[in-house]
This record gives sequence, structure tokens and C-alpha cells, in this order.
Amino acid sequence: MTQLVRQAIDEGYDADQILNEGLLAGMSVIGEKFKKNEVYVPEVLISARAMNAGASLLKPLLEASGAKAFGKVVIGTVKGDLHDIGKNLVHMMMEGKGLEVVDLGVDVPAEKFIEAAVSEGTQIIALSALLTTTMNEMKNVVDAVVEAGIRDKVVIMIGGAPVTEAFCQSIGADSYTPDCATAADEAIRFCQKLLASKFPSTNSS
Repeated sequence: MTQLVRQAIDEGYDADQILNEGLLAGMSVIGEKFKKNEVYVPEVLISARAMNAGASLLKPLLEASGAKAFGKVVIGTVKGDLHDIGKNLVHMMMEGKGLEVVDLGVDVPAEKFIEAAVSEGTQIIALSALLTTTMNEMKNVVDAVVEAGIRDKVVIMIGGAPVTEAFCQSIGADSYTPDCATAADEAIRFCQKLLASKFPSTNSS
């Protein structure tokens, strides 16, 4: 992958074009295939690592051109839970959609999510849990977001094997998604919606 990206750079292609039409477009294909069970976790991991390797070559060029990510997400596995495979997959797929991801790791207390969301200016807080015993920690994060006075500034997404749409609604989170590809699509949708609300079109039809 790095060889192909380097070749494209040397041939004069814009970094934006390589990223959007090459790397991100390829990850979108992988995401759709994953949803349809045409590829599985190992293929997603390999594809995401290849994309990240290519993106590392583009990063200084994108920064120099002033290019920005579509949005920013803080993600982590909640306090008391040490599982990270699902969280890592969501992280990779979100980056594959062009989002900037701040990964706090596992066993993350509520206050850490708040600190990161505020300091990093993220639009989304994404929570993962694999254990039924740690699911309620997601509610603690939602409550902490409310107490911190930033509930109207961030979207709270949750996921994990025991998590359901009904649970999402019961704790006051904004979105539950069943897999990493859907989570990435939903995150992009939320970021676009937030951007549109900040900069509404002035064109009248």
C-alpha cells in the first residue's frame, strides 16, 4: 500500500484525491462487504492497517494543505471492561471514513471521556462494552456528559455484544449500532448533520 501511495504522490496526484478516491473509497467497499458478511474481521483489520500505512505518508501533505478531518470522535471501552477488539474495529472503520479518532483505550472512567471531549473538541463520544456487568457504566458517562453541560454539543454512540437499541434509549444515548461499519456510517451522518446546523445554507430554493 505504501508503495502505491508513494507512486501516486510521485506522479503528482493531490493528497486529497489519493485519500478520498483511493484509501477512503477502498475502506468504504470493505465496510459494505463486512455488513453483508462477504468479508470478516481479519480482512477488515488487514485493510485498515494498509490504509493507515498509506495515510501516514499523506498526513504531512494534508496538514500542509490545511485539509481537515470530517469530524472528531473520542472512543473507549467503559470502566471495568478490558475488551478492545470491537472498539478497535470501530476505530479503524471511523478513520477509514475520514474521521479523526481519539482512542482512550479500555477501562475508561466517565470523567476521562468528558475531559477528552472538551479538550479535543470532539463531536462524538463512542462507548464500547462487552460485558453485561459494565453496560451500566455507559449510563454513568451519559449522566456525566449532562452534568458537565456539554450534552447539546456531543453525540453519544454506544455498541457492544450485549447492547441493544432499547438499552440505548433507556440511558439517553443517541445511537446504537450493531457493527463497526454501521457505526462509522452513523458517525459520519452525525458529523455532517452537526456541520449543517452550524453552517446552514443561505441559498433559497
